[in-house]
Amino acid sequence: MDDAKDMTQTTVLAYLGLGSNLGNRLAFMRGGRDALCALPEVELAQASSVYETAAQGGPEDSPDYLNVVIAVRTSLTPQALLAACQTVETDFGRVRTGQWMPRTLDIDLLLYDEQVVEETDLQVPHPRLHERCFVLVPFAEIAPQVWHPLRHASIAELLKHCAADQTVRLLRPTW
Repeated sequence: MDDAKDMTQTTVLAYLGLGSNLGNRLAFMRGGRDALCALPEVELAQASSVYETAAQGGPEDSPDYLNVVIAVRTSLTPQALLAACQTVETDFGRVRTGQWMPRTLDIDLLLYDEQVVEETDLQVPHPRLHERCFVLVPFAEIAPQVWHPLRHASIAELLKHCAADQTVRLLRPTW
């Protein structure tokens, strides 16, 4: 029997940002990636290196974050992909106590093909993607030419305009 995923349905390329600043951060991100890609409708296409950044927002004593961006091929709708991401976050101990609070695992839907989604619980492209160096640096590593449909610029172009005070350090190339 062939163990390869059946991705014969119409698939799109979606980009996800994964982050963690509590516990074994790298293990949480690996587990989140692996759990998502274990779904029959999701296949890992590419993954960035791991970067470390100071927490932005939230309590002043928040631990540093690890951040990556992954590209996945998926037949899930944007809403179903978001739901899958939130389920994985919960499975890995994420407790939603407020905006910008420390977390074991955070998974953001950054882009879904070239679609624009404006719903109460889902905005694609991610509404703060263009402001976040900790997302743009790993994103530009794997897909600098990808187009932001609302900003009318590539990821590489958006990165050029990122705030200079956001330090993003390469931690490790593989994970």
